[in-house]
Amino acid sequence: MPGPELHFVINPYGLNYDEVTASKLVKIYCYGNIIGDSVYPANSAGFVIHSATHMAATKNKSVMHTHSRAGMAVAALKDGLRPVSMNAITFHGRVGYHDSEGPSLHLDERERLLADLGDNRGMILRNHGLMTVGETVAQTISRLYRLERAIQVQIDAAAAGPLNVVSAEVSRKACDDAQTFVEHEGLAPGALEFAALTRKIDASYSPLASGAAPSSGAARGYKLVSGLSRAWAANSPVMNS
Repeated sequence: MPGPELHFVINPYGLNYDEVTASKLVKIYCYGNIIGDSVYPANSAGFVIHSATHMAATKNKSVMHTHSRAGMAVAALKDGLRPVSMNAITFHGRVGYHDSEGPSLHLDERERLLADLGDNRGMILRNHGLMTVGETVAQTISRLYRLERAIQVQIDAAAAGPLNVVSAEVSRKACDDAQTFVEHEGLAPGALEFAALTRKIDASYSPLASGAAPSSGAARGYKLVSGLSRAWAANSPVMNS
């Protein structure tokens, strides 16, 4: 929250996302205790992970944490993320690992989370899930999207046969090249091409165009993903960072 106090707002615990409104958000201190009156409790586990980033004096102002099926699967692998795709390579030397400590309920875990994150773009919470950070929400979403995509590709490739792992030397160079090309201030390479491709997919491969029921899960999911893709391409200067 604005101001000198370390106050935060957090989703009320026990509600579905579509039930959360601004008036239902719970205001809490940096230690997790509720400020004022609330009929809803706060999610302590969610607060510990997110507040570790929000309270740190770093350039990262946004943090996202997911429990996707693919993310949890790779978080359960001893080797974690492998350099087997371009998305994975751009995380070479830029993804941390945090050993499982069970449900994140204890405030002292924040120090260890920050230490394991370091200067990385994201982190794999072993036996738990994924986390990405950034200077903006758009940057954090972009990194989470690429990390999730890299992990899904790794799972698909492993199911098909032995993984062809890219050498550390090539991974390091490709990561440095991507850093120079993509994360230069104000540069959004590929944004227009990405938006154009999305529109082409809209016109040619939409489940709606192929006769899927407008209320079907496939159609709703397609509209959501394509809408988010267009928004990121049009508005985020760091869509690929």
